[in-house]
Amino acid sequence: MAITPYISVIVPVYNVERWVARAIDSLRAQTLDNFELLLVDDGSPDGSGAICDDYAACDERISVIHKENGGAASARNAAIDVARGTYLFFMDADDWCEPDMLQSLYDCAESGPFDLVVTGFYIDTYRTEDKFFREVKSLPSRVYRSAQEFREDAHRLFDRNLLYTPWNKLFRASYLRERDIRFPDVWWDDLPFNLAVLADIERVALMDRPFYHFLRARSESENTKYRGGTFEKREEEDGWMRALYAYWGVDTPQSREFLARRHAERVIGCIEMLTCKDCPLSGEEKKREVARMVSAPSVQSAVSQARPGSLMMRAVMAPMRWRKPGLMMAESRFISWVKRNFVGVFAYLKAHR
Repeated sequence: MAITPYISVIVPVYNVERWVARAIDSLRAQTLDNFELLLVDDGSPDGSGAICDDYAACDERISVIHKENGGAASARNAAIDVARGTYLFFMDADDWCEPDMLQSLYDCAESGPFDLVVTGFYIDTYRTEDKFFREVKSLPSRVYRSAQEFREDAHRLFDRNLLYTPWNKLFRASYLRERDIRFPDVWWDDLPFNLAVLADIERVALMDRPFYHFLRARSESENTKYRGGTFEKREEEDGWMRALYAYWGVDTPQSREFLARRHAERVIGCIEMLTCKDCPLSGEEKKREVARMVSAPSVQSAVSQARPGSLMMRAVMAPMRWRKPGLMMAESRFISWVKRNFVGVFAYLKAHR
């Protein structure tokens, strides 16, 4: 295509042959025609790459990059290097989007103009092949007139999970390139990428309407498996978040409470991971890990400042505040049991925490 596309849609593809066609079909159905779709086959061992090639053969807007496996970050960066669009949109290959998403995002971005547009999204948690619980993440539409206005309100967007992921956002490509912002080659690369974007952002628009459907169903997802070092990673992330707020010069009661509650909630997830089915640690090793997490100064500081919005979360955090690792372990086993056996109930409770 000779015409510069309005948007470059970047999709890393790995082991998603069951889902990738739906993702591509939802993009081909967009009411906005002037976009390019960059599918990055990240050395996928299944038929995902061939499916991408078949689509590229029948739609000139689609290009496929085949590369050795290097992870989602390297796949996205490979596409950023060749993307021609004025804006960039990142999508995961097992998700899908509403047909007017790109047009709505583009119109909003151009109306500012804005360097970043943030939208609501859906989380679809499947219990079976065709039954799911749908959670909506969104906030009322708003235009931020200055960097300071956005920074002082960012805790509300973080609280609704609107600032952590790359796929509910439209990024101005020149903003990323001028600052050499890329996805870092680290575990869970979304957060540091977004924090780099947010650090100096000034022109931001928030749209209340959800367009993107995030699929929470894949049993092989990294988020559902035990992984050693998760607590250390969460500690590191807490440091990143606090460094961002220090850089912004924002230190309000609301931001302090948000940062504390955020860290406490994620440590609960670290403890729950110890009671998932594939955790290889012995019972004694698990107890020691829980005791280490609960007694960490950062965790005790977090639970002392956190003010959970629900009775359920206040009850869940209580054993951490009391430094009772045994009770925390028992609580975690119950959470894991609900998560395994009542997926819809767990999704509902998590959405209303």
